[in-house]
Amino acid sequence: MKKAEKPFFVQNLTQEIKNATSVVLIDHTGLTVAMQQDLKKRLKEVGASMSVIKNTLFKLAGKEAKVPNETLSDMVLTGPTAVVITESDPIAPLQILAKFAKEFELPRFKVGIVEGKFQEKATLEKLSILPSKETLYSQTVGALSSPMYGLVGTLQGNLQKLVFVLKTKAEQSSK
Repeated sequence: MKKAEKPFFVQNLTQEIKNATSVVLIDHTGLTVAMQQDLKKRLKEVGASMSVIKNTLFKLAGKEAKVPNETLSDMVLTGPTAVVITESDPIAPLQILAKFAKEFELPRFKVGIVEGKFQEKATLEKLSILPSKETLYSQTVGALSSPMYGLVGTLQGNLQKLVFVLKTKAEQSSK
């Protein structure tokens, strides 16, 4: 990248970080070009993008975007770093990265920012196991509506018994 292009790159990256629901830094050491392309393809399916970025450029963009300082520490921003950014479901890219890492033992999480909050490597690994937001919402709605269905079923059963008793009584009185 030419020196004149760097300010524009940092400006674009800053805007992406500000608009993102999830920003995850990964160590991509050992990923071949074919593996990187496969990972990028999988991430694109869930609305995420992966870019290999120089640590100094990410640090500049992060400062402008006001990301948590823990993310910009020298301990985190060492070695090769790739950034996965999404504006949609913040957990979906984590799931893709974890599944990919399980298959190929690469890449490794560094840190991330999920919905504006700093997340360490261990937390990212735990979040990657969670189902998507939509699934969690549907499970919650199902759990809340289950007692209502049980109540309706019970009331319908009592009504059916009442109708049966009345019908039997009517048949006996007509004989």
